[in-house]
Amino acid sequence: MAFLLSLSPNPPQNPKLSSPNTPIPATPIKTLATKRQFIVNTASFCIIFLAQRNPTPQSLAEASSPSKPALNIANTKSWFQFYGDGFAIRVPPEFEDIMEPEDFNAGASLYGDKVKPRTFAARFASTDGQYLSYFCMCRSEVLSVVVRPTNQLKITFLEAQEITDLGSIKEAAKIFVPGGATLYNARTIKIKEDDGFKTYYFYEFERDDQHVALMATVSSGKAIISGATAPSSKWDDDGVKLRSAAVSLTAL
Repeated sequence: MAFLLSLSPNPPQNPKLSSPNTPIPATPIKTLATKRQFIVNTASFCIIFLAQRNPTPQSLAEASSPSKPALNIANTKSWFQFYGDGFAIRVPPEFEDIMEPEDFNAGASLYGDKVKPRTFAARFASTDGQYLSYFCMCRSEVLSVVVRPTNQLKITFLEAQEITDLGSIKEAAKIFVPGGATLYNARTIKIKEDDGFKTYYFYEFERDDQHVALMATVSSGKAIISGATAPSSKWDDDGVKLRSAAVSLTAL
């Protein structure tokens, strides 16, 4: 089973490539976002869960050689920092909390009732980008965080402690990148902490006219995933802001 950021429940297809011959080498991230040290080793609407595994994006199989440009992100230090259960994330200005009441009540049981898993651990959306769809008034730019046990993503005998336990960046793409998506970027990011370095996987892709920036890590057997989404037509204007929000994810 897999975590997918997508808009369409269509069956997975082979991921498309924006640049089939572009390698994914190691390169440091240059950012003023926080005091955390980033080191790169290699290469709105909803989060759909428990989808079928996807084929491995071919671009991740390419060999590494020339240097890859630094990830373009903004300084998020002045943004509001939201603290959730085991994570923190920076929220862009003009974004508001759109968690529903049932989301807060999920995860708690009453008199032995079966616990209902919480869909989102956090969810924020832009206040100036709404449009009417067939089903609802939708937000055009959304930042979401999902927390799930790693054994729901990949069946393993041992509890995953690091995202590398789910596989390499290439192998984990089967979990995080939906089939039929055009993959633009895939990087392994190491963030310096007091006791060493924490590994994160970053993916940026497009599917069904939605552009997605996704950051994922593993802590204490749980996968923590942030995703920032917007219509492809708005990414040129707001992509840096949304990418920066996704990359600001920190496991606590």
